[in-house]
Amino acid sequence: MSHFSIYEIKEEKTNSWFKISPERGGIVTSIGLHGQEILYLNEETFYDKHSNVRGGIPILFPICDRLENNQYTIEDKIFQMNNHGFARNASWNVKSVDEESQFITLELWNNEETYKQYPFEFHLTFTFELCNGEFIIHQSYQNLSHKVMPFYSGFHPYFRIENKKVELATDASTYLDVNDNTVKPITNKIDLTDEREALILLDSKNPEIMFPIHERKSLRLKYSNEFKYVTLWSEPEKEFLCIEPWMAKPNSLNTKKDIQRLRPKEVLHTFLTIALKER
Repeated sequence: MSHFSIYEIKEEKTNSWFKISPERGGIVTSIGLHGQEILYLNEETFYDKHSNVRGGIPILFPICDRLENNQYTIEDKIFQMNNHGFARNASWNVKSVDEESQFITLELWNNEETYKQYPFEFHLTFTFELCNGEFIIHQSYQNLSHKVMPFYSGFHPYFRIENKKVELATDASTYLDVNDNTVKPITNKIDLTDEREALILLDSKNPEIMFPIHERKSLRLKYSNEFKYVTLWSEPEKEFLCIEPWMAKPNSLNTKKDIQRLRPKEVLHTFLTIALKER
């Protein structure tokens, strides 16, 4: 079993906290808001360095979900990349920690291994903080290459939830059901109890979503406009629901739709906020 360092940041006045493991993909393993833990974590997968972690908040970069045949083409050269990209399995550097101000900043640079999958030089800076009982991730994506850098980032939060038949507060009216690859209208409630593939909300214009986690509390996610899609996913008989802000749909490095294109030296700043609300 591998051992990974874990940092904990607390906000005493709101009884809130989060825990994060920089060397395990910069993954947030725990979030407590107003005394309540909101994340699910399978510790066995966390401590097994050969497994993708089931739980927490994995970081998705430079892609979300999968590529067709796990490959894409840049400048007539074929590259291989696994599901959700490499950031979630990378060792992130701790740039700064300020327990008094309740934040930690991590950074990730390109290296020889990333270059084999993704022929670009980049610098990612993510600051994780607590502010008045809300959890915020500030993201900075910088292209250090001498050519345009395509990517689409996202997050994969595993939320603890009592009932996977959920009523979503969203302005999206349709979703793509990956189980049968059809577009369907959003009705009063969406039931993910027995679904094995994801549902992707397609046409939201307002960058936020809210959903109940039990009979008294709901979670509200707010995020930058760059996150055009929200993916819902779970596993049967598991007590979690993933509500995932993504910048683009699966296989977008091949389809070229919705992807971000940073010019040389350009920086993109985005954010994600998670708040616990009374129902």
